[in-house]
Amino acid sequence: MLKIIFATFAFIAACSIGYAAEVRILAGGAMQPGLIAAAPVFRKESGHDIKVEYAIGTELRRRVGGGEVVDLLFAPIPVVKELTPAGRLAAEGQVMAGRVGAGVVARNGAPLPDVSSAEALKRSLLAADKVVYNRASSGIYIESMLKKLGVYEELGTKLVRYDDGIAVMHHLMEGKGREFGFGGITDILLYRDKGLQLVGPLPEEIQNYTSYTAALVTAAANPDAARAFLRYLASPAGKALFAANGIQ
Repeated sequence: MLKIIFATFAFIAACSIGYAAEVRILAGGAMQPGLIAAAPVFRKESGHDIKVEYAIGTELRRRVGGGEVVDLLFAPIPVVKELTPAGRLAAEGQVMAGRVGAGVVARNGAPLPDVSSAEALKRSLLAADKVVYNRASSGIYIESMLKKLGVYEELGTKLVRYDDGIAVMHHLMEGKGREFGFGGITDILLYRDKGLQLVGPLPEEIQNYTSYTAALVTAAANPDAARAFLRYLASPAGKALFAANGIQ
């Protein structure tokens, strides 16, 4: 009898251990606010844990394309389209995670630029003491946008560029005067309790969106738990959490 009881408890313990999986995710940084919000809700409902690492698109492509074992990839559509036919990502069950636009960020208490239209933003750019953005993919777009508005050459030494968005945010937090910057809306929202504010998205006529897809990695160690997370993100509750955190 004792052997039967022991075997029963051992079986239950084994099932519990198997059920509570850790889903490893590799994601673009723009997905961070949505995943931070969704992970604890999913953990509470499913028992599965979520562990996320963030990287830029080229790094996501290199790591998953090189065979790194993670469960899910959240990446820009071109990256997913490249890795799926190569056999690194499962074609079935992919979820459109959403799109992220570019926004304008300023220090709390600083004079705020007018982002109501492209022409209003142009006037604010010319009146600024400094304009800050990064050298990553979003910064490449911002630079082209400044040229399209016809202010790039005129701004000249007012332009301040950093390698990544974190440096942009820290410059603005420590800055002074009439200066503002650009970044992904979700990146900006991460600093809303750190002295910065989202002034608003770029005017629609000059807006730029990056769309992200979530896909199961074919080498996933915990595919069932990973698929459950994808189903949660595709649900009305999951979509609402992402939308509330800047991901359309």
